[in-house]
Parts: sequence; C-alpha cells; structure tokens
Amino acid sequence: MSDARHHDPVPSRRHRGPVETVLSAVAEVRAGEAPTALLLTLNVFLLLAAYYLLKVAREPLILLGGGAELKQFAAAGQSVLLIGVTLVYSWLASRVGRMKLIAYMSFFFVSNLVVFAILARTKLSLGVPFYLWVGIFNRMVIAQFWAFGADIYAGERGKRLFPVLGVGSSAGAAAGATIADKLLFLGPSGLMWVAAFVLAGCVGISYIVHRRESASTAAKHEKPAEAFGHENAFSMMLKDKYLIYVGLMLLVLNLVNSMGEFILDRTMLSSADASAAAEGISKTEFIGHFKARYFEWINILGMGMQLFLVSRIIKYIGVRKALFAMPLAALGGYGTLLVLPTLSVVFFQKVVENSLDYSLANTTTQSLWLVTTREAKYKVKQLADTFIVRAGDAITAVLVMKRWGLSTTLLVTINLVGVAAWLGILALVVREHKRREDAAPPPAPPTAPASEEPKGAVEATA
Repeated sequence: MSDARHHDPVPSRRHRGPVETVLSAVAEVRAGEAPTALLLTLNVFLLLAAYYLLKVAREPLILLGGGAELKQFAAAGQSVLLIGVTLVYSWLASRVGRMKLIAYMSFFFVSNLVVFAILARTKLSLGVPFYLWVGIFNRMVIAQFWAFGADIYAGERGKRLFPVLGVGSSAGAAAGATIADKLLFLGPSGLMWVAAFVLAGCVGISYIVHRRESASTAAKHEKPAEAFGHENAFSMMLKDKYLIYVGLMLLVLNLVNSMGEFILDRTMLSSADASAAAEGISKTEFIGHFKARYFEWINILGMGMQLFLVSRIIKYIGVRKALFAMPLAALGGYGTLLVLPTLSVVFFQKVVENSLDYSLANTTTQSLWLVTTREAKYKVKQLADTFIVRAGDAITAVLVMKRWGLSTTLLVTINLVGVAAWLGILALVVREHKRREDAAPPPAPPTAPASEEPKGAVEATA
C-alpha cells in the first residue's frame, strides 16, 4: 500500500489563487494554504540566515583563539552538553504550550546573543564558549521549527507542503552566507546583534502562524496552548521502537556524512601542494577556491532539487522509498572511491551526498515525525536532532584521531559498513512508519479555513 493513501482532512472548496498557482511549481499547494506556507517558509529562511551570520562570526573567535584542533574537540563536546540541554527543554515542554515554548527558548537565545555581543567587544576569549553555544543554538531552533511545522501540518498536508518549507531552508542557508560576507565590516559583535533581531522577528512570525492555525486545531479538539505530558524525551524514545529506529538512522547518517567530510579534507590536503603549484597559486588560495567551488555546487544542486524534484519524488514514490535515495548514492560513491581514490571522485561524491542531504533527505526525514504524537514532535525530536546527531560527530572525531593512524582506504571501508547499517535501519524505520500510517484514524470532517473561523475560536486557544 502506498504511504500516500490518507487524504487531507480539509479538502479545498475554492479555486487556487495566483500565489498558490506559483507555489504549485514547487509542491501541491491548495486553495487557502499559501499564507501559512509562506509564513513558515519565511520563518525557516530567517532562522537559517541568522545561523550563518553566527557561523561566520564564530570562525575567527575559535580559530584565532585555539586553532583547528580546539575546534574539533569543541564540536565533540557539544554532544555532552546537549544531554542536559535536552532534559531542560523536555522539562519546559511539560509545563507550557507550544507558543510559550517557542517564545521562551527563542528569547533565551536572544538574551545570550546580547551578552555575547557585549563581551565580544572586550578582550575576553569567547572562542570555545561561543562555538559550543552556536552548535547548540543551531540544532535546537531548527529542530523546534520542524516540530512546529509537523504540528501545524499533520498527515498529508505535511507531505505536500514540507517541500515548500525546504526551499526556505535551502535559500536561507545560501542567503545567510552571502549576507554575512557583506556585513563582515560589523565584526563578530555586529553580526551577533543582527542575528538577535532576526531571531526575535521569527518569534513574531511563529505567533502569527499559531493564531492562524489555532482555530482549525480547536475544531479537531486539539489544544495547542496546553502543556505537553510530563515524561522526558529519553524515556519516551526508549519506550517506542519507531523513535529508537529514527534516532539510530540519524546517528548513522551523520556519522557517514561527517566521515565523508574528513575524507574529502584529507584527500584535498594531500594533493594541495601539487595542485597549487600546477595552477601557479598558493596552497591557501587553492584550498579557498576548492572549498568555494564545493559549497557553490552543493547550494546550486540542493536548491534545484528542492525547487523542482523533491515534491514530485515524494508525490510519485512516497516518503518511504525516497528515504533510500541518499544512502544508495553514498553506497555507490564510496564504493567507487574505494576503487578510484582520487580528489575528483570524492569531490563528486560529497557534492551529490550533501545536495541530497540538504534537499530530499531533509524533507523526507522531517516527514517521519508527522506520524508521531505532538509530545514526541517537540520533546523526542529535540533529543534526536541535537544530542543524537552531535553524537555522530563525536564518534567521527574519535575515529579520525591521529593516534589511530587509519588510512583513507580504511576510513572509506568504515563508511561503507556504516551505509550498509544505515540501509538496514531504514528498512526498520519504513516498516514501522507504514504500520503507524496504516493504523492512523480516518480523516476528520472538513472544516473551514482558519481565516473563516469565528474570532472567538482563535482567541480561546491563543
């Protein structure tokens, strides 16, 4: 049975407007759905742009303050800190509703940025604490956004409209890097202030979406203003094999991807001297140009896939089958690299892998949460997208330590084993996802669009 068997609970009774028609080039957007979709797309665009502003601000602080080795250990240390952070977030989610949860966490990060921006103008060394903070901030706010999106767009609406939100994510990452480059004259402190204002604006957008959608959720007897259950994220995950499988999938996915990045960097550095001499440029210039081309190709292909392919792939083959695209591409790429270990091969492999990761894989992975409870969307998703993903970075950091002396060929072999495990875990995820979707209750009766609900219904749940 196809994983697209359930229909939307609110079928459209009106003709699509011009905005819906334009958005339909990206995904199947129906009448009345454009306003919320555009607001959520703008929200994730701004969140990713703010992250890239902070990413640019952190690099000189960490690299000039401790070097590349310190940066690698700091990345691994984030996974340890995220255990406590996830528990605090889970505790807060048990006591407040979704809008207060979003507002409290966002303004907490805004207040942190104000402090960092002030301290950045002093002689204090902020490299390590700011690097750790940015990693936690990025994982938490993005995970919370997609939890909010999965809460707003349950079932088929999520499958149809998540590709539109994915465009905002891809565009925000590309735009953020460009904007940060133009604002470098502000220095790290200035970039922090800009990001703080952007993040505060995102809270306002979330509130508008919350108000728009509260009427329809009230009609379905859901209460988005109420707090979630009192169980913490760790115990929730351990009691649910579907959530365990999704967590393992994310762990292995990130481990394979992080190992691939290391293999690319090692291969590039080993040929940097000869390549730079052949081109008549310095080694630093060669590395800079190589990385610029690398990110440029990823952004171009990722955006193209998100705009024109992702929604169509999901529509015609379904979320479950689409999940296998990235590991199969990784299997073919690393298998080729094992036979032909050249810089051009690993470059091509990582461009394809990351393009799929930022487009199709991101959209399908977020769609896996559509069949979970509201409590799991906010609590367990934070655990999975923060601690578990960073644990993959930590494992990679241990495997690539110089003391082990592992060859590139052996690292590629380890990645192939990881891809095989990834495919096996995916089979379990797909089985459980199908079981949950087949057991889902029938669609609710049609309700009027949020904009047509009585005013009192909105105010009752805000």
